Amino acid sequence: MITREQIDTVLDHPVHDARGEKIGDARHVFFDDVTGEPEWVSVRTGLFGTSESFVPIHDAALVEDHLEVPYAKDQVKDAPNVDIDAGGHLSEQEEQRLYQYYGIDWDASWQDAHSGTGRATGTTGTTGTTGAGDDAMTRSEEEMHVGVERREAGRARLRKYVVTEEQQYTVPVRHEEVRVEREPITDTNRDRAMTGPDITEAEHDVTLYEEQAVVETRAVPKERVRLTTEEVTEEETVTGEVRKERIETEETDEHGDQRRRH
Repeated sequence: MITREQIDTVLDHPVHDARGEKIGDARHVFFDDVTGEPEWVSVRTGLFGTSESFVPIHDAALVEDHLEVPYAKDQVKDAPNVDIDAGGHLSEQEEQRLYQYYGIDWDASWQDAHSGTGRATGTTGTTGTTGAGDDAMTRSEEEMHVGVERREAGRARLRKYVVTEEQQYTVPVRHEEVRVEREPITDTNRDRAMTGPDITEAEHDVTLYEEQAVVETRAVPKERVRLTTEEVTEEETVTGEVRKERIETEETDEHGDQRRRH
């Protein structure tokens, strides 16, 4: 059984099934609200850890750097999907579904003891995020009116294009190699060794397996980009000519001379 002190060793470490085959990596450990003991572990499965499955941790064991659970890999991957509330709890109904799936008795006394409460509290290792995007762009432009003149000041365009970058990731892959084992004849295996003809020809085939790295790309929204306009006010000095009317009077003296008065 896994203790609370071993949780740090479990989180983000591999989880293997009963045959020693890796299922995925441990993401959360859930504790019983009453006993405070570890009860469930969630395992990231699928390509690039895109799925998460729950498996009982009561009968699990730490073996070197990984956790081993007494269930088959396919059984864990096909476990019912459950929703975890914001407080990191499994509801009584969700946990009952998991117990039934793994063939564990759902004792009536446990139901009474935990009625109306969350059965398990989670401890997490890592988290993730998601986003959303549009498939259309809209560009708008304001036109400023200066005096009595109306004209277009310019245009702007939002353009999206695709660039290709090369990325490298190193992933461990395993393969099988042939190893010849020789066993001396002893009293223990002598009977099996002496069966059959003394001299004969025979062949025995062994199938070798290897892992290959698989690459998958997914479009993930990163940001939204838009063009906006803002109004800027500037002072401009205008020079022009204006005309004014003037009035003057003309007077004539006794000598016939004229005088002008403005």
